[in-house]
Amino acid sequence: MMPGLGTRRASILLERFRGVRAIFHASPAELEGAGVPRALARSIASGCSFEDAAAQQQLVRDAGAEIVTLGDSRYPELLRRIFDPPAVLFCRGRIELLSAVNVGVIGTRHPTAYGVAAAERVAGDLARAGVTIVSGMARGIDTAAHKATLAGQGTTIAVLGCGVDIVYPSENKKVAAEIVAKGLIISEFPMGATAFPQNFPIRNRIISVLSVGLLVVEGAQYSGSSITARLALDQGREVFAIPGNITSKMSWGPNLLIKQGAKLVQDWNDIVSELPTEAQQRLIAAGRQRILNEGLGAGVASSEASPASHPADPAAKINRVVLQQLKVDA
Repeated sequence: MMPGLGTRRASILLERFRGVRAIFHASPAELEGAGVPRALARSIASGCSFEDAAAQQQLVRDAGAEIVTLGDSRYPELLRRIFDPPAVLFCRGRIELLSAVNVGVIGTRHPTAYGVAAAERVAGDLARAGVTIVSGMARGIDTAAHKATLAGQGTTIAVLGCGVDIVYPSENKKVAAEIVAKGLIISEFPMGATAFPQNFPIRNRIISVLSVGLLVVEGAQYSGSSITARLALDQGREVFAIPGNITSKMSWGPNLLIKQGAKLVQDWNDIVSELPTEAQQRLIAAGRQRILNEGLGAGVASSEASPASHPADPAAKINRVVLQQLKVDA
């Protein structure tokens, strides 16, 4: 809430003073010694933004949200390592998804019917495989990816360029409510913050950082999706792209990425097979447990329905034993 501070300078101060309390107890001279301009140092030392911070806390409580700070154990380790990590994340929903196996799905706000169908197909299949889909809840490809994930009973994270209490675009009100109930909405922008255009490139870096891989579906050659893909490459992430019609401008971005080395994607397996070994192992373990749980649930349901006429299925027991013995091929 300090005007002129910024995420990078906040990170430097947190590292220098090793905690927020020490920053606010520091003198203006000590803050200036840490590289803070004189006017800003005096503003920090005066504590003049504490009222704004208290108001933010009340808005967080009213929205049923939570604040995850840089020092919180739930703060994503991948995000903590970047050049300018957000000092806080405003969160609504299942915060544990921050540490899930996440794949970003991004694209144009003005997709073709082919782009929407491709995003829905791949995102839905990834969700059913246990992958959490990360996107920005913008119109077009982002919304298609979120909706397909929710339809497939999967989990999804929406990273906003506004406050988590603001629905942008407004037509996504129903989608946002469903994501809060089943997934997670996050933002580094304070409660009530408007979705200014300059916020979206800032939020895009979070989408790429949280994801072990990034899928670009459609976008122009110099679109925000292409910029985010370059960020992902700089951060050491796998970049994937769905090829498109060479006569469509919306295909220029992903087709160029493929020429530059991004992996061409035809189905969800093309993505999962390229993920880091640890991510693959986590997906396999989760899938195995899901199969075991479903088998146990089916056995319980059938025995409760008619214990005498439906004895326990011996094949189900054998299947569980076999699954427990299978090892991950690393």
